[in-house]
Amino acid sequence: MDNFQNTVAALKSGEVIAYPTEGVFGVGCDPDDVSAIKKLLAVKQRPAEKGLILIAANYEQLRPYVDESQLTSSQLESVRKTWPGPYTWIMPASDRVSSWLSGAFDTIAVRVTDHELVQKLCLSYGKPITSTSANLSGMPSCMTTGEVKTQLGDRLAQILDGETGGRNKPSEIRDARTLKVLRQG
Repeated sequence: MDNFQNTVAALKSGEVIAYPTEGVFGVGCDPDDVSAIKKLLAVKQRPAEKGLILIAANYEQLRPYVDESQLTSSQLESVRKTWPGPYTWIMPASDRVSSWLSGAFDTIAVRVTDHELVQKLCLSYGKPITSTSANLSGMPSCMTTGEVKTQLGDRLAQILDGETGGRNKPSEIRDARTLKVLRQG
């Protein structure tokens, strides 16, 4: 198996992987596997209350995790206009979302990526994966495979070989209900 197939296999086995995103390397796992999420939080030394982002190849992959009934058609249209792209939206979480995924919130942070390799990964895996920056809490985000290996290498099952999308900032975060920018991109 090649690096890509090994990465998909690691996800299917409930493991934590690193992969390049639009701006930095991300760390991810299966969003429906609580034991995988617990491993990811341990890898990052991240508190569960913060919640995690879901990254997907398309909006259809995110739909089961979002309670669209709490949003107007115009709010949904505002969200969809920004995708695929470096925009993470805070949306009402569906009943499917565990508190391990949403943290202390009744919302879920979601993004449809425009990074071709991540799109391929999510399509091959068949659903979104979690996305949080590849770094230990308080350390700088990793920008290269080498930096991931140095900071997190022994804590991860697999690192997907590839380049980041060249953006030098994390994705912008917006609230789907208010359309306000919560973190500038």
